[in-house]
Amino acid sequence: MTRRRRTRDEQHSDRWVVSYADFITLLLAFFVVMYSISSVNDGKFRVLSQSLEGIFRGVDHSFDPIQLGDIRARRDRRDIGLIDQTPSVDASTVPKTLADEEAKELKEIERDATKRFQELIADGELSVSSNRLWMEIEIQSGLLFASGSAQPGIDADPILEALATILKNYENPLHVEGFTDDRPIQQGIFPSNWELSAARAAGIVRVLAHFGVAPERMAAVGFGQYQPKVSNVSARGRSINRRVKIIVARDERVRKALTSYGSDYVSDDVVETILKEKIKPSTSGEVKEIETEQGVLFTQDPDG
Repeated sequence: MTRRRRTRDEQHSDRWVVSYADFITLLLAFFVVMYSISSVNDGKFRVLSQSLEGIFRGVDHSFDPIQLGDIRARRDRRDIGLIDQTPSVDASTVPKTLADEEAKELKEIERDATKRFQELIADGELSVSSNRLWMEIEIQSGLLFASGSAQPGIDADPILEALATILKNYENPLHVEGFTDDRPIQQGIFPSNWELSAARAAGIVRVLAHFGVAPERMAAVGFGQYQPKVSNVSARGRSINRRVKIIVARDERVRKALTSYGSDYVSDDVVETILKEKIKPSTSGEVKEIETEQGVLFTQDPDG
């Protein structure tokens, strides 16, 4: 039986299938692309936009690949010279600034505190953290005080004495913050949580001074219930919010900012303002303290 050949008109009539298949393929690709760009990773987009901005403006050229995973802190820029040229600055010859020394001291205090209180850290009753402006040690109030009391208990003495042993070897300003939960005080000598939190912070300052920390380095402030760390809905949340923070500031500028805003509410703008402020260089000569009838005066001996 012979097979009937397809006529020329029948062959041309099937060409629409090829065009239709191409159209469907392009349509599928279009929706795939639209789906892929519908969910933008903010971190990747920010890094890419910064790199492109630097390229078009002619500054901040990046010779490092764009990070595609978790966004990490940017590394210090490398000094890339031209061929057969040495770097413009030798890192070994750059003197350490005061900020570098202060940051180093904060890291030393953090390391010593973490090592000393590792058991309490593991139990979740104490935490140690730091940033570029200060180092803080947060202690749950139940570890230091009885309920409704601002007098540190006997069990708190070993903790505060160990902490004072670390801190008294440095000259960094100290800032102690007290916090409570939102439950009103039912009895006792404190009319509100404000007084209780401030008295607890002052109690910690007094004990640290007793164990050898210079009193003029320290300040105490109470925030009451108004800067909670977590929600006060549950008993566990209220327990977390009852806490004391011992903050080791990088310098006096930082402590003043902490006193004004609190460590939990210092914004990035405040941080940048602090970092831009210049510390007045100390002049030669020894500063002497003179007590008069009008008060304490400070004078400087020009001969040193």
